[in-house]
Amino acid sequence: MNRLQLLFALSALLCAPAALGADPPTQAHLELAAAYSARNKGVSLLVLHRGQRIFEHYPGFNGPRSDHKLASGTKSFSGAAAVFAIHEGFLDLDEKVADTLTEWANDPVRSTITVRHLLTLTSGLEPIPAGARRFKMSYADALRARAVDAPGSKFVYGPVHFQAFGELMRRKLAPRGFGSVLEYLQARLFTPLGLEVGSWEELDGQPVLPHGASLTAREWAKFGEWLRREGEVGGTQLVPKALIRQLAQGSPANPAYGLTFWLNEPVSPALKRQIPLFQSTDIVEHPLVPDDLYMAAGAGDQRLYVIPSLELVIVRQARGQLAAVLGIRSDFSDANLLARLLHGKDADGKELSP
Repeated sequence: MNRLQLLFALSALLCAPAALGADPPTQAHLELAAAYSARNKGVSLLVLHRGQRIFEHYPGFNGPRSDHKLASGTKSFSGAAAVFAIHEGFLDLDEKVADTLTEWANDPVRSTITVRHLLTLTSGLEPIPAGARRFKMSYADALRARAVDAPGSKFVYGPVHFQAFGELMRRKLAPRGFGSVLEYLQARLFTPLGLEVGSWEELDGQPVLPHGASLTAREWAKFGEWLRREGEVGGTQLVPKALIRQLAQGSPANPAYGLTFWLNEPVSPALKRQIPLFQSTDIVEHPLVPDDLYMAAGAGDQRLYVIPSLELVIVRQARGQLAAVLGIRSDFSDANLLARLLHGKDADGKELSP
């Protein structure tokens, strides 16, 4: 190599962007994110990089041992339960739910609903069955739900899909010695991870799968790290990596929602208008948000972000769940939090001072 070639090579190296995931966020950027979260009712912000806790912040009265309701962040545990059941051979995403929930077998529409339809929220079931309450919906209520759309044709956010999945799993797990999905998760996932659940709401002796769990930020982060490591913990692969990757694959009806996780995938303006979360978040197609980010999300801006390319897991918990349930929007912005944490900028790309 002559001197001119060497100069060109060195120039290319100096100008090349740093490899994603090479370095953790800076302390200054983390503090910008923490201040933003706290200003918007945040009670915890925790960041793992390559599995190591590099930052945590607890404004107010919360602390590392404070359990906090995940609200709909709970939903994503159903995806985890599904991948274990698939791995063990007693569940298939494309099996007909009516093969187990035989009450649906003679219904021309409900008999065609698959497990995948339930977990991608495209089952076509009515959101709130007659006589049921949104936040007190039992498995029996979900079993009564009528089909109002063709399965797979429309994304409808709500608890009915998860409570139907709960009854499906209850029936499949009973002959295997488990009394509930929670017992199964405890044995297959929580115990291997050393994850301690603070509490989990129940109805009729069964866990409420759409919104029942309360965890500390540190415990929720353990789940996120297991996802980031694609199902591995302590050198043991609990489920095949390919199954974890399926959790982050969207559906034709909603490319930005996988198997119980929200994804950073482009969606149509019409779909954005239909889905409440898209009206209060701004991560989809945002230039400062990594394309491979996926998240569990709950009312009141509860968040578990997983960013494989940056080797990051981020937990954010907040007050304001009641206001969210009442339809009162907060000023919190996912893009503003993540832009600060990753780039030291606001969501518009403006550089911020610590």
